[in-house]
Amino acid sequence: MQNVWRKGNRFTLLPEASRFLPAMFEAVNAAEYYVLLELYLMESGQLADQVIDALIGAAQRGVCVCLLLDGYGAMGLANDDRQRLQQGGVQLRFFNPLGFHSLARNLSRDHRKMLVIDGELAFTGGFGAVDAFLSAWYEIALRIDGPVVADWEQLFRQLWRSRLTRGDKRAGMAAALPEQRKPRVHANGVTGRAMSARGYRYQAIRHSLHYRVSRSSRCLWLCTPYFVPTFALRRRLARAARRGIDVRLLLPGTKHDHPGVRFASQRFYHSMLKAGVRIFEFQPTFIHAKFVLADEWVSIGSCNFDHWNLHWNLEANQEVVDRQLAGEVRALFERNFVTSQEVDAAAWAARPWKQRAREWLYGVLDALIMRLR
Repeated sequence: MQNVWRKGNRFTLLPEASRFLPAMFEAVNAAEYYVLLELYLMESGQLADQVIDALIGAAQRGVCVCLLLDGYGAMGLANDDRQRLQQGGVQLRFFNPLGFHSLARNLSRDHRKMLVIDGELAFTGGFGAVDAFLSAWYEIALRIDGPVVADWEQLFRQLWRSRLTRGDKRAGMAAALPEQRKPRVHANGVTGRAMSARGYRYQAIRHSLHYRVSRSSRCLWLCTPYFVPTFALRRRLARAARRGIDVRLLLPGTKHDHPGVRFASQRFYHSMLKAGVRIFEFQPTFIHAKFVLADEWVSIGSCNFDHWNLHWNLEANQEVVDRQLAGEVRALFERNFVTSQEVDAAAWAARPWKQRAREWLYGVLDALIMRLR
């Protein structure tokens, strides 16, 4: 059962690809029973080659390797790479490939990111197997060890068996998954829970965030690459700032993979700044990470907390209540604030009309797209 708090876990924060990619490859290379990998983005290139080599290497050692990709997010994975995976012994399935069915179904995507090793170890974050993560995008991940790993594995297994996933017809249907192994319980471990969301039908991640924003007593810091929040979240953030909570947003600067989304998000800056929310735009690269700190509560995973993700996508985040991890995440935020440019409220209020017009235009487009639901 997901969304249940589990005791006895260990969590390791892995900021930047230079830390989480080696850790993930090491785990795959050490796997003895099974490797379960679920990704939204996978495109042929240098990083995809490394992932494919590691997965095939595990399969050839006799490890059961299952790779679940989103049907849209993996469109950049060449047929040669797909065949190489299957010929190498990797079971490959796709979630909801694009087809001639309803628009709403095509818009529903598997945005989750998880790696489960032998039922004992898991990783989550915002990562994907695309070369941008090697240098152009800033991302973080979380290593998970303990009872909550079983919940992450259940998320994978449920979707693997879903009617919306299929194997390549040329390779036949994927074989049954191996028996699930029980993770260890760590003495003096910390509490955490795997949170899942399934579009507008089930939004536990959103409800949990709303609860934490409303109950925070000291700080509420949120990092997201796409700040197009629901009205309910904007209202809660503003209320928290007005009651004296240190509310900060860490958002992308001019380096962005979807500039139009950035312009649409900027239409909310004025109301946020007016309420006392501080906004920082990250300068070094495009920041693709998604993580939140509310006092001693941390949430890290795939969810961008924008209304598009919350309405259409499958999402999964790891929540943790732990003073030590919260301190590490706070330090991570502070390092990123230093390399960011804070938006000045007075300067923003005096921004030129061209900037305002651009915000309005992309805001209208965003609203029209959301009406497709």
